[in-house]
Amino acid sequence: MARLEDRIKELPPELYQEVADFVEFLLEKRTKKQGKRLKQDWAGGLQEYRDQFTSLELQKKALEWRGD
Repeated sequence: MARLEDRIKELPPELYQEVADFVEFLLEKRTKKQGKRLKQDWAGGLQEYRDQFTSLELQKKALEWRGD
């Protein structure tokens, strides 16, 4: 670890700041990943179409509506 710190200290100021920003990004990314829970608020969103379409047709329609 000391070797990495020594190498970082050798960087010019603009690159030193870039490394500091990248470290901050990595820490935020890790924190967000751990605290994020899966949302399933979409469940039942197509219930009104149950009698009009099969599940496969609904899947295709959902792709159309999303523009994929």
